[in-house]
Amino acid sequence: MTDLEMLAERAGRELEDALAPEILRWAADTFGRKFCVTSSMEDAVVAHLASRVLPGVDVVFLDTGYHFDETIGTRDAVEAVMDVNVITLTPRQSVAEQDAQYGPGLHDRDPDLCCALRKVKPLEEGLTGYDAWATGLRRDESPTRADTPVVGWDGKRRKVKVSPIARWTQDDVDAYVAEHGVLTNPLLMDGYASVGCAPCTRRVAEGEDARAGRWAGRGKTECGLHG
Repeated sequence: MTDLEMLAERAGRELEDALAPEILRWAADTFGRKFCVTSSMEDAVVAHLASRVLPGVDVVFLDTGYHFDETIGTRDAVEAVMDVNVITLTPRQSVAEQDAQYGPGLHDRDPDLCCALRKVKPLEEGLTGYDAWATGLRRDESPTRADTPVVGWDGKRRKVKVSPIARWTQDDVDAYVAEHGVLTNPLLMDGYASVGCAPCTRRVAEGEDARAGRWAGRGKTECGLHG
């Protein structure tokens, strides 16, 4: 077990009951500019929290080429009004180049491969210069995320993974957004509880969990970034 891995496991235990700003303060103090936030631009809650403890923090966004216009607009607004440094990652191939190699609509025929090419690989390459990264994962989002640690070890990328709002509920998120006027994706007000790529995201019905609108009917619940 590496020193970083032991650090992550110890911090996960010690910070389990800490407030989100305290978790992010630990990350900022421990890793400095080797720490970044990732954001799907569903909302800017974690980016906002991080900017208060580490002004100018890098916020990494994956532009898959399939995003809703509202998602790109949210990214641009975050960059314009928040004290963060937005870094946009793109896949090696454009959508047209991917279509030429694999055929159109890869997301329908093999969504795992599409996610690997347009999300997982670009993030892996984009995180090379960091020792730790933060996510907006929450335990209440779906059963697959119920055991998310506030600080854990990302064995796939060999980095510390920080999920400062893992213990938050949707009500906590809504309250924080209202109190601080945090930017959110307009689609959240239009029936979407979780916002991903346009071809693989739908509105959710009442009573469904927040992730039900992602890859609906495809037996897939995660893109591969988080397991």
